[in-house]
Amino acid sequence: MRRPASCCNRLRPYRVAVPTRVRDLTDPDWWRTAAVYQVYPRSFADGNGDGIGDLTGLIDRVPYLAGLGIDAVWLSPFYPSALADGGYDVDDYTDVDPRIGTLEQFDELVAALHARGVRVVVDIVPNHSGSGHRWFQEALAAGAGSPERARYIFRDGLGEHGEQPPSDWVSHFGGSAWTRVPDGQWYLHLFAREQPDFDWGNPEVREEFHRILRFWADRGVDGFRVDVAHGLTKDLREPFASYPRISRDVLKDDGTDVLFDRDEVHEVFRGWRTVLNEYDPPRAAVAEAWAAPSRLPLYARPDELGQTFEFDLVLEPWDAVAFRRSIENSLERARAAGASSTWVLSNHDLVRHASRFGLPAGTDLTAWLMSHGTEPAEDRALGLARARAAALLLLALPGSAYVYQGEELGLFEVADLPFDALEDPIWERNGHTDKGRDGARVPLPWTPDGPSHGFGAGGAHLPQPGWFAEHAVSVEDADPASTLNLYRRALALRAELPAGDGARFADRPDAVEVVRDGGWRCITAFGAPTVLPEGEVLVSSAPVGDDRVLPADATAWLRDPA
Repeated sequence: MRRPASCCNRLRPYRVAVPTRVRDLTDPDWWRTAAVYQVYPRSFADGNGDGIGDLTGLIDRVPYLAGLGIDAVWLSPFYPSALADGGYDVDDYTDVDPRIGTLEQFDELVAALHARGVRVVVDIVPNHSGSGHRWFQEALAAGAGSPERARYIFRDGLGEHGEQPPSDWVSHFGGSAWTRVPDGQWYLHLFAREQPDFDWGNPEVREEFHRILRFWADRGVDGFRVDVAHGLTKDLREPFASYPRISRDVLKDDGTDVLFDRDEVHEVFRGWRTVLNEYDPPRAAVAEAWAAPSRLPLYARPDELGQTFEFDLVLEPWDAVAFRRSIENSLERARAAGASSTWVLSNHDLVRHASRFGLPAGTDLTAWLMSHGTEPAEDRALGLARARAAALLLLALPGSAYVYQGEELGLFEVADLPFDALEDPIWERNGHTDKGRDGARVPLPWTPDGPSHGFGAGGAHLPQPGWFAEHAVSVEDADPASTLNLYRRALALRAELPAGDGARFADRPDAVEVVRDGGWRCITAFGAPTVLPEGEVLVSSAPVGDDRVLPADATAWLRDPA
C-alpha cells in the first residue's frame, strides 16, 4: 500500500504542450527503443526551498516530464550520501537521502510516473560504497583480518613499517588509490577516498546487491543503470601488478586487465540477470562500461544486463564521416549482442554538447574550463545549431536514446563557475588543476527570474548564470521554435513513426542520411548545406525553404513519397 507523501512549498506546474501518449507498461522489450530522460535529482527542481533538488520538486514536474514524450526517467543517485562525489558515494542503498525526500515520496513519484506511462530507472553504484556506509564503519571498527574488512579491499602496506601504499594504483580523481587507516592497513578506492571499493570476490557482497536489486524492483522500479560496471572485479593477487595510469587507451582487450573489464565481472552480471528475470516483465539494465569496443557487447548479452552505453559519439568531432563510422560500429556491436544500441550526447559527467560543438575540434576541455570558458571562445550559435541537429539525428536511430536534463533546453556548460563554488571532488583531488563536472550539474532554470530561476523558493546549490533566463522552461515553452519544443515534436514523432531495428545509410557527401524501415529518413548536413530529396518534411532543426535546401549544421526528418 502506498502512503501519501508529505510536502510543502509545491512548485508551480507547467502546461504540457504535447499530449501524453498511452504506453504499455507490461511490454518486456520497452528498453530496446526507449527515450530515457536522465534526472540529476539535486539539480532538477527544489520543492522545499533549501537549494537542493528533491523528490517533491520531481513529483511537481511529472507533467513536464510526461509532456516531453519520454518513455522513462533515469534517476541519478538519491540515496543517503555525504556528497563526496555528488551522491555516488552511497551510505545506504535502500533509502532516500533525507535532504531529497523519503521512501514514501519515492513511491509517490513512481506511481505518478507510471500513471502517465513513464517508467523509472534508478542508478546502482556497485563498485564502491560511501565511507559512511554501515559495512565500512563496521570494517574500520573490526580490524585487520576480520570478516567485516573482507567485504572491502584492505591490505597491509609496503615498506619496513607498512608506510607505503600496497601498490602504485591511482584514483580516477587523482593521487593514490589507497588510503591508510589508524591501525596501519590501507583500503582501495578507485575514486574518492570516501568511496571504498567492494571486494566482489566475497559472496556476501554479491548477495547484498541481489537484495538491493529486489528492494527497488519490489517498489516498482523498471530498470537499473549500473555505474562503473566494468570495474567490479580486480586482479587482487599479491604482489599487485603495476598499474600507475588510468586510461581507456591502456585497457587490455582480452579480459585480463588488472583493474577493469575482467572476464570475472560477467559472472556477477549473470547473477544479476537471474534476479531481474524474477519479475514480470523482467527488469531492464544498462551498463556504464568503459571497455575495448570489441568487449562492450559482452555486457549487453541477453543473460547479462541487456544493454550498454555507447559513448563513441561523445568523443567524435562534428564530422559526417566520423559520425557515420561511429554509428555503424555501434549498431554492429548491438547486433552482435542481440541487444539494441544506446545513444548519448551528454550526461552528468560530461561537458554539455551544446558547448562542445561550439568549440574548435580538439579543444582541451579541462583547460577550457580552467579559463572559465574564455580560451578558446565558445561559438554558442554554432554550438546550439549542431546540438539541435545532433539530437534529431540520435532520436532517429534504432535503439534507445538518453537525454540529459537541460539538453532539451539547449543549455550550455556553465564554464565560469567560481573556484570557491565548486563541489566536485576532482577539484580538490587534482590540486586545483581541474574544475571537474559541476558546470553540467547547475540547477535547471524554470522561469526567467526569481532567486533561482524557478528552481525553488530559495537559492541553488550551484550558482546559475544570468543567461539561464533565456533558456528557462517557461520562456521556451511559449516559443514554437525553441529547443524544448523541437524535442517535444521529435519525441512525439519518434513514438508514431515505424521503428524496428532496420536502418541503412545512403551515400551523401558531407552529410549523414539514415533510411529507416517504414518509409522515412533522417538527413544531417555537417559541413555544407544539402538538398533534400522529395518527401514531406516532418521536423527539422533549422528552417527548410521552398528550395528544399537543408542548411549546414542541421537535421531534417522526411516521410518518403507514397
